[in-house]
Amino acid sequence: MHAVKHEYINFDDYLTGERDVDVRSEYVDGQIYAMSGASELHNTVSAELFGAILGKTPLECRAWQSDMKVVIRHSSKNFAYYPDIMVACGENTDDAYTRSNPILIVEVLSPSTKRTDLGEKFENYTRIPTLREYVIVSQDTPHLQIFRRRCNWKVEYYYSGDTFTLESVGLEMTVDTIYRRVRKEVGLD
Repeated sequence: MHAVKHEYINFDDYLTGERDVDVRSEYVDGQIYAMSGASELHNTVSAELFGAILGKTPLECRAWQSDMKVVIRHSSKNFAYYPDIMVACGENTDDAYTRSNPILIVEVLSPSTKRTDLGEKFENYTRIPTLREYVIVSQDTPHLQIFRRRCNWKVEYYYSGDTFTLESVGLEMTVDTIYRRVRKEVGLD
């Protein structure tokens, strides 16, 4: 992410303005960061996992890929991110463009997002009271990291050949299934 402005931006103004933009941006405590486009690998891995999650998402919940913002209000600081995949259940107390009550957030890791996804976003996502699981998926290698609230956010690692479970939506699948359409690109042949 790259900052596009260095002056403080009001959070509500950001949320209103973000509804009708050509380039999406994320909000980090008064600063706006433009988002770059995702690679073919990133989108393929994300789509494969999203399809599996969507098929298991309970009817009282909804799943989104990339274009729904999660809003985090912590103390006097505000944050808004576009997770690669998000599942939320129950009433939406926000507007039609944001959610603040996800049970599952997935980020597909790329070299440019690694520091943010495992640092700042991890810290902010795990402050969301409803969040049960935060998942990091590598776009380049068959590797998954799952952080669960019930395990005090300690990481669980999964690799090629492993089966994992997303408890929040009741999904069990193999790591290799996520990468089945990109086998040659990530060296699984």
